[in-house]
Amino acid sequence: MKEYTTKQLQRFEKKKAKMAALLEITKLNDKDKKVKLQAIKQTVTTDELNKLNDSNMPKDNSRKRFCEQNSDNTCSEACKKEENVPDESELEDKNKKPRLCDSEEYASLKAKLRERKKRLKAIPRLTLKAVGENATLDVRNIKKRIPIFLSDIQHLLLYSLLGHHSPYLPARWCQLEKYNRVMLANVSHTVVLVFEGLSSYHFIAYENMFPHIVNNLKHRLEVITPAVYGVSITEELAAVPLTGTQSDKLIKRYGSLETALQTNGNVIKLLRNVFPTHSTDSYVKFPTESNSTENLPPTDKFCRTKLLLSLWQMVEENYPVPLKGTLAERYGSYVLTKDIYEEATSTSPMFGLDCEMCLTTSGNLELTRITVVDETMNVIYDSLVKPENPITNYLTRYSGITADMLDNVTVTLHDVQQTLRTLLPPDAILVGQSLNSDLHTLKMMHPYIIDTSIIFNLTGDRYRKTKLQILVREFLGESIQDNQAGHCSAEDSKASMKLVKLKLANSVDYGDAVLLGDRSMAILKMETDSKEKRALQKAEIKRYATSIFSHITKNKGTTAAIVGDDEVMSEYSKYLTNSSLNVMDDESFAKDDQVRLVIADNDKHAIDRTSEIAMEHAFVLCHVKLKEEQLKDEQLEETFHTINKWTRQVWQCSANNSLSCVIFSGQNNIANGSCFLNIKTEDIGVIRA
Repeated sequence: MKEYTTKQLQRFEKKKAKMAALLEITKLNDKDKKVKLQAIKQTVTTDELNKLNDSNMPKDNSRKRFCEQNSDNTCSEACKKEENVPDESELEDKNKKPRLCDSEEYASLKAKLRERKKRLKAIPRLTLKAVGENATLDVRNIKKRIPIFLSDIQHLLLYSLLGHHSPYLPARWCQLEKYNRVMLANVSHTVVLVFEGLSSYHFIAYENMFPHIVNNLKHRLEVITPAVYGVSITEELAAVPLTGTQSDKLIKRYGSLETALQTNGNVIKLLRNVFPTHSTDSYVKFPTESNSTENLPPTDKFCRTKLLLSLWQMVEENYPVPLKGTLAERYGSYVLTKDIYEEATSTSPMFGLDCEMCLTTSGNLELTRITVVDETMNVIYDSLVKPENPITNYLTRYSGITADMLDNVTVTLHDVQQTLRTLLPPDAILVGQSLNSDLHTLKMMHPYIIDTSIIFNLTGDRYRKTKLQILVREFLGESIQDNQAGHCSAEDSKASMKLVKLKLANSVDYGDAVLLGDRSMAILKMETDSKEKRALQKAEIKRYATSIFSHITKNKGTTAAIVGDDEVMSEYSKYLTNSSLNVMDDESFAKDDQVRLVIADNDKHAIDRTSEIAMEHAFVLCHVKLKEEQLKDEQLEETFHTINKWTRQVWQCSANNSLSCVIFSGQNNIANGSCFLNIKTEDIGVIRA
């Protein structure tokens, strides 16, 4: 056995003391861990750990160490080693082997710490990004809070179970951390509770009535109510739309997809429920492949409505949208371009728009010039504008505006707004590069937008946009914005219109590295042989949707469960019909089945069954529709108490490392919904509420 010197033994003892101290920290009572960790954080530093064995010794600059006791329990006089003077026994025989302090105990401590490190690495961690932080209910200033969509939550649910095999990632608003490149952090299973009828208002106004949510579900976000844009909460959760090359890959992988959705029909459907739109139909029919090309202008290869920004994109890209809830107050001073709109079609006129701005004493950019062009590149409106506040910086290098140009200008922002309201037809499509900034400067809202910074992409990353100057150079072979006197709104608006017309003459994929999956300019510009070109054009024709349950259960042995009453089950059954899934009722469910349908007699029965089967499936969704009487003022407190009890019950019956998601659906025309999320770990699993 190796012999140790006294100093080596002392170092060994200090290492053991450090490990013992760290292990003690890990054994803190879970109930008050949050309080203790803050205090211990200041003591568990390298310096403090070095002092664990020196706490009772004189505090000077010398290096003090504990010594071993002799067999007769007398001190080995380490205390005499002040000023680093060795004791006599060490000088007499340096080769004598000191007594080793239980090396087995040291090895045990080391093994325990290694095991804890391994266990901590396997715990999934959910953190919010900037978009998620901006949506949290903790942002009390509702003018600064930007809610997310329920589809964002759906993307997280998919990703929690499928990892990078998920058709959508929640990367825009949150991050689910992984412990290596291959495997997803160990989310044991996912449990979703939907309470239809409750809103973000209910939680904010009665927060003290939901102690379980406050204590255990740390991520609390506002969610735009799906009903606001014409979609039921069931559809938003159950239907997973797939687009572009994603569709092709998933068709090859799964063989077929149940439900076909054309993009233009879906976009119009959502927009017409937000903007005041005239329609003789109570709903918008999804065009079929046979009639999707009817009435196309001779220069277009596909319907121009396919290029429109979706409602989700408009919110994500910070376009002003007249949604109810918190965004309504933010854009309260904005005006619509029309009092009522017509539905956009393949022949709706397009208008290129660009604005120039200067910095004023308000601290904001204000409008100083606007240009509108039609599809034939004719300028139909061009005007200089006098800002409301004095200009502090003309930004001539970018705006092209000088003091002399605005000397005799009397046109105001209000005048421009009224002109646009008269000039634009009710189905007008506005075209431009990053038009969100232009519309904010105009303080106007419009439903139909084609944004060249989105439909063209050279980076392969949707969030890394390409400048208009570069797009024009690469695709049109022209040069713009190279005048030392600054930009020209007429030049920029014409350039954007030319790009859109070029895309319409080719295909939806044209010029988009994201959809094509390739950044080669030869591919982006369709400079391939005719066979390859036909294949690319064919690839973009359809867009699809399939059910969330088909995705979740694609791996062998992975199962899902839906819990609700007859009414709820009939709604979810739409997304199971004609699928290849093995669907079975509650009592008959067997190991070879994939989706379990639990029809509950009442709400309490639904919660009880969810609690009982929570750990039997990878994904459990319990949907409770609250009755009108439960939401009356005199019943609210009792309802909130019950909801808190039910959410706690399901939480306690879930496994560690499971993702818990509670959704309040929101109330139409009153308040948005909410989503409450967290990963259950043994550290927080003991909190009671």
